[in-house]
Amino acid sequence: MAELLPHLVSAMILGLLGGGHCIGMCGGLMGALTLAIPPEQRARRLRLLLAYNLGRVLSYALAGLLIGLAGWALAASPAVTVLRVIAALLLIAMGLYLAGWWSGLTRIEGIGRHLWRHLQPVASRLMPVSSVPRALLLGAVWGWLPCGLVYSTLLWAGSQGSASQGALLMLAFGLGTWPVLLTAGLATDRLGAFLRRRGVRMAGGILVILFGLWTLPGPHQHLLMGH
Repeated sequence: MAELLPHLVSAMILGLLGGGHCIGMCGGLMGALTLAIPPEQRARRLRLLLAYNLGRVLSYALAGLLIGLAGWALAASPAVTVLRVIAALLLIAMGLYLAGWWSGLTRIEGIGRHLWRHLQPVASRLMPVSSVPRALLLGAVWGWLPCGLVYSTLLWAGSQGSASQGALLMLAFGLGTWPVLLTAGLATDRLGAFLRRRGVRMAGGILVILFGLWTLPGPHQHLLMGH
């Protein structure tokens, strides 16, 4: 568990730094979830937001479990190295996107659009959200929305070669997105505004790029493992 802890912390940081992108993907829904609830019913609003985000994060964890199983099946073959290289390149692309230097990562979102066409009608039937169970189900469906940020983290989780580690890493990533989406839903998006500042985006992007470079297979991995 001690060896996994740095990865979990890194996954949470990735989720937090990607908060600006999350606002673009889910921010509108956060507002729609709470629009019909009077401002004085703050506790009810918070319950719906927590349920929605819990459902979304559980879907991330399920996806991490599935791709972790695939990574485990490939662990003894050279394919796992290829998966790790692709994951590292996607993390670098995510860093470039977060810094505002290249938006090619958004093209990857087209991969999941076919699946989303089947899930979108289900999400529509759950609106408007009037109860905690409906919010939980909506979040679980919305967790499969095509997102380059999620895909890049998912491949990184899969490259660990373990179903449990894949699920835990995606769970940590999802929890990292909570602060921004919760504050957006509560109409107090100061954290999101801070993360969208150019200087913060550039610093976060550079950090993610460095993390992607660290993820690439090479001698530096053996050095770090030795320490």
